Order: sequence, then C-alpha cells, then structure tokens
Amino acid sequence: MYKIVEKQKIAEAIYKMKIIAPQIAKKRKAGQFVVLRIVEEGERIPLTIADSDPVVGTITIVFQVVGDTTKLLSTFNVGDSILDVVGPLGHPTHIENFGTAVCIGGGLGIALVQPIAEALHDAGNQVISIISARNKDLLILEDEMRGLSSELKIATDDGSKGHHGFPTQILQDMINKEDKIDIVFAVGPVPLMAAVSKVTEPYGIKTVVSLNPIMVDGTGMCGGCRVTIGGESKFACVDGPEFDGHKVDYSTLMKRLKTYSFNGKDPTVQFVPPERSCWQPPEESVLSGTGKAKGVPRQKMPAQDPKVRVKNFAEVPFGYTPELAQKEASRCLQCKKPLCVAGCPVGIDIPAFIKLISEGDFVGSARKIKESNSLPAVCGRVCPQEDQCEKVCVVAKKFKSVAIGNLEGFAADWEREHGDTVIPDIPPPTGYKIAIVGSGPAGLSAAGELAKKGHDVTIFEALHKAGGVLVYGIPEFRLPKAIVESEVNYLRKLGVKIELNSVIGKLETVDELLERGFDAVFIGTGAGLPLFMGIPGENLNGVYSANEYLTRTNLMKAYDPKYATPIAMKKKVAVIGGGNVAMDAARTALRLGAEDVYVIYRRSRAEMPARIDEIHHGEEEGLQFKLLMNPVRIIGDENGWVKGIECVRMELGEPDESGRRRPLPIKGSETILDVETVVVAIGNGPHPLVPATTPGLEVNKRGNIVADEATGKTSKEGVFAGGDIVTGAATVILAMGAGKKAAAAIDQYLRSRKGSLEASPENMSLTPSNV
Repeated sequence: MYKIVEKQKIAEAIYKMKIIAPQIAKKRKAGQFVVLRIVEEGERIPLTIADSDPVVGTITIVFQVVGDTTKLLSTFNVGDSILDVVGPLGHPTHIENFGTAVCIGGGLGIALVQPIAEALHDAGNQVISIISARNKDLLILEDEMRGLSSELKIATDDGSKGHHGFPTQILQDMINKEDKIDIVFAVGPVPLMAAVSKVTEPYGIKTVVSLNPIMVDGTGMCGGCRVTIGGESKFACVDGPEFDGHKVDYSTLMKRLKTYSFNGKDPTVQFVPPERSCWQPPEESVLSGTGKAKGVPRQKMPAQDPKVRVKNFAEVPFGYTPELAQKEASRCLQCKKPLCVAGCPVGIDIPAFIKLISEGDFVGSARKIKESNSLPAVCGRVCPQEDQCEKVCVVAKKFKSVAIGNLEGFAADWEREHGDTVIPDIPPPTGYKIAIVGSGPAGLSAAGELAKKGHDVTIFEALHKAGGVLVYGIPEFRLPKAIVESEVNYLRKLGVKIELNSVIGKLETVDELLERGFDAVFIGTGAGLPLFMGIPGENLNGVYSANEYLTRTNLMKAYDPKYATPIAMKKKVAVIGGGNVAMDAARTALRLGAEDVYVIYRRSRAEMPARIDEIHHGEEEGLQFKLLMNPVRIIGDENGWVKGIECVRMELGEPDESGRRRPLPIKGSETILDVETVVVAIGNGPHPLVPATTPGLEVNKRGNIVADEATGKTSKEGVFAGGDIVTGAATVILAMGAGKKAAAAIDQYLRSRKGSLEASPENMSLTPSNV
C-alpha cells in the first residue's frame, strides 16, 4: 500500500499529491510516469511523475478530475493509501545542454512539463517557459516554474493574466524576433501540442511532445496506446511517451482519445451471474464402478449447456465426479515403458498418479503429480494434452487416449477443495538467493523447483497479481482465477516471496539485482508485446489487441458492473487469428453480449493451432468461422470508429517453412463484413524492456533472449531464461518445462560456482559467504 502524505487542491478540479514510494522515487527521471490502481474495483490509470524526493521516498503526482477513477482519487486524503503504484515507466526525457530550451505547458500539462524544465535547468540550459490555462484561476505551479526558468511567459484564453490568447502566439512572436531557440518541449492537450508543432516545423526547430494522454495501461502489454509516428505505428508507453512532434499524426490521435471517453459498458448488456444449478449433466452420463480398460469408453467431461454458459463467465467444464475419475483411470494400461511420461514436458509420473486415482487415493495422486509439477490444476485445464502426453498414449492406438488432463485437474481440485494440501519437506536453507523475473508459467515453475531445493526465491511481477498470462490472458470460463491464486499461494507456502508492481528494467535492472545480493536471475517475462498486421485502419477506435481485450476482461474484470474498467461491448465483433488466444477473445466477446462474432483465419480448420476442445466449445456457443479469409483493411466511420472489415478469400498452396500449406490470396475475392469491434489475435512478441537494460544479454533478430534449450543458460553470467521470452509464444506446459530445466541448471550452477559442492546435508547449509 502506498500512503498519501500530502494533498493540495491547486486549481479547480486539479490536485497535487505526495505518495510514499521509495523505490520509484529513487529511480524516477524526468518524463516518466506511474500506473495507479486506486481500489480493487478501480481501473489502471497512467499519471506522470511531477516530482520526487529520493531522500524522503516520495513521488508527486498532479491530476485533474475527468472521470470516475480520478474523481475517486480526489476523495482520498492524507493518511489514506493507494492500492497499487507501478513505475517508473516510459523512457525518460533525453536531457543534455541544448542551449536555449523552450518548455510549453498547457493546463495540467504544466505539471508534466515541470520536471522536464527542472532537468533542463540542472543540465545548464537557458530555460524559457510558457504556461497557459483558460483563465488565471486555472494556472498551476507558477512559482515553481518561475524558479526553474530564466524567463516565464504566461498566456490565458480570457486575458485574465499575461498574454490574452494562446501560448503558440507567444512562441511565434519569439521566432519572429529571431530569439534563439534550440529545442521546444510541449506538454498538454493534444490540440496544443499539434499547434506548437505546426508553428516550429517551418523553421526546423526540434520539438518534443509527450503523448501521455493516449496511454492506457503503461506497461506495453496491451497495445492500446498505439500512435502513428512518421507513418509507423508506435506504442506510447514502450517507444515513448515522448516523440518528435513533427512526425505525430495528430488527427488520428485526437480520434483515438475518444476510445474510452465513455464508460464502455452498454447498459443493455447485463452480466449474468454463474448459476451452476441451472444445468446438470444427464443422469446416464454419471457412471460408477471401476471395470476393466477393455471396452470402457473415454469418459466425457460434464459441462454447462452452451446456451447457459454463453451468458456467464463461470468455468465451462464441471469436472469429473469421483466415480467418473475412477472409471476413466481404469482405462490406463499401466505400461512398463510409458510413452506418456516422455510426452510430458515436465516429466510427470503419469501412470503412478492415475493408478492412485483408480485406487481412490485422490490426495496421494495430487501429491504424486506435485513431485514434478507445481501447477497441476492449471495444467489439467489449459495444457494441450492431445498434442503431448495423450498423443503418445498406448491406448490411443486402438481407442481414444486416456483423459490424462482431465484426471490431473480432478486430482488437483480434490486436494484443494478438501483442504488436504501438504507442503513437502524443504531442505535446510542453502543461503543462495535467486530472483525470478516474471510470474508466468515459466517463472512459477522455476520458483517452485528452486524453493523445494532450499534456495531463497523472490519473484518480481510487473502487474498487481501474480500468474502472468494465467491471470491476464486466459479467461475465467477456461481457467478460474481462484485456482491460479491457489497455485500461487502454494508456492508462497513453499517459501517463495512475491514482489508485485515491480517492473524489472525500470524499478531495478538485472544487473542491480545481481549487485544487491541475488546469486542468479531467471528471466521468464513471456511474450507480452502484442503484434498487429500492419493493415490500414488498425489505429481506429474499436480495434483491440487480444492482450488488451483479454486483460481488461480477465485481470480487470470489465464484464462485472462493480469494476470501473471500460470495454466496448458491441454487437458485431471480428477476431483475427486461429489460435487459443483468438478462441479466448471470441468466446469472451459472446459473453460480453455480442450477437455476431466472426473468427477470421487465413487457413482452413485443419491448420488452426487452437485446441480442438476450444474450437468445439466455440462452435457450440455460436462462433461463426470465416476460414480461408484474410483481412486487408479495417474500415472506419467519420468519427474514427470501426464500421467494417474488408477481407480477401484465400486458397492453400505449397507448404511453407512451418510445414503448413501457404495461404495465397484469390484476386477479386474481396468481401466486407459489417463489424463494430476488431480484436487482433495473431500473436505476441518479446517485450524489449529487460533485454534492452541488460548489457551482455544476447538476443536474436526477433528480440528473443538466446538461451540454451537444456539449461536456460544465457550469454550473461548468472542469468538464465526460459519460456516464451526464449521460444516465442508457445504453451503453458512448455514454458513450465523450460522453467523446470532452468531451475535444475541454476541449482547446479550455484552449488558448483565456488568449487565442487555435493548436495550433502552439510553442504546444503553452506552459504556463499562461507563456502
């Protein structure tokens, strides 16, 4: 919790607050911002850091009441605490001795330009500041700006103080007088920044503007802050927030600002509370007895009726009953050389845990799984068993494979629901400290394995909840967040510490983690940077990345009226892509009230990478598949909102490097779908933050960290990596497998780096200082 230690109303509806945030105060630089979440039901909002005191440990924010969240924040007083503060984020302002720098701040932008003026002043520049507001009563921080400037000029719209008119007129007069100007910084309303850029461009005066107003989340994972810079799409929070003012497409930016000018919640679309009692599996599907494997069919998972579940976010499958689980477990042949174990990326002893289920020892089964897998309830639900362990199941040679995933989920659920979770014996502390960057599947897996070896493990997570893609990406109806929380709490019981709101690369770098006592670092930051197609219209309002669409729904619960997070609940939605993420987004759209949801995929159904079950569930719920079609442009109305998507029909040619037949466009086959929302789910790339701030860490041409497949070892001493940040977007279980391999390698590295240490009891207690 971040306590408010000072609050001041400095103008009508404008407040200044000082908040205790020592680490942010220490690292913050001019131009950077923080993301705040005020209360549990609140949305995440980015605010520029106006000032900081690293000695006292405070940061200063200045905000204007413009919506529900800032209105709520304005009611907080000294002594109250803000739930989450994440930062510092964004690239800091590039500061050097330019000579004469003009700083222009309009309205609230005065507070945002103040730290820039201060940094320029400290770097030896002659700072000329121009501040403006509608009237004198709305001018803020006048004394502070005067103290930082060799000259302070004031403009008010009504002439109540200073120049009667706009700050651009003052700037133009300075240029006309041939006053020396080496660089201009402008912060404020978009029309102001556009006008300043228009004035300076003919004279070739370098102009920097801050596009903070467009930012949504601030961490780079949503892509909602897309801006057009020099004809290219950029993310304000990753590539900025400051840009060359002469290259900004202000017209598009002005329209994008209206994306969340409404509360986003269509009153005609009501959330339907989950009511499992409204449908039960038919009596004849509930079987009992163990029987023999021969002739016993694979047991179907009971699930909500499609017409019911499409109106709620409750989990679709009900899970096996004990009778169904034992019936299914009886189908396992208990092979002497089980191929299924080799097919599991984390090496679970599958025959052993299934045998325990068949014998009725459900808790023992869960504990057997946890010997190899720290997240069984998650894996049982979202792992593609049909392409891994179940694919090589011997039973599948003549019949349907044993439902290994369903049984894994059943065992984990039974242990959790009956309160029988047991923490394994942990060896004495080794004295070694390991930092895990990212709490997704790879990070959680590595953390669990290392904790069980007696190491001191701390996870650093950028968001306010641990779980990575498990909490922000996978919907509630496929993976209930209470289950993720339970799995994370299990790691806490193993001794794993979790530091939330910690953006490594900003708050601390990998090198700084190593310098402050961590003996090794594992990077498991995943593939969190959304990709777009690069087609016309992608910056229209109503175009989401799947990351943003799902994060707003899953992590921030936009579907629940109690939560402030806005989302466009439209009737006609197109989802581009054919993977699990596309299925998640499309099925989410149905639950948000959409009547027509199109899944647009450029290949045939046979090539769709999504799980068969997810496609099947989507079909049952009413998804409309537009196969062998590829979008070529998104069409907008006069206000910048989506009104349609143009696609071209495709045909399959020869196989490409992936082994799948290459889709080729059919000339003259263009068609337009009437849609109001487009969700782009074509994949994600690696976030550049950690690699960019870690010298000596090798990355490939795609930006993925280069690491040894068997050990996770990177080019940097003491640093390991695994999961999607190395492989690119893949599956939960593959990321977990990489985390497990890296944990074993880290353990070996730590025990051997100061001589050959055996894992004996006496050596297990040795610390780095006494080895």
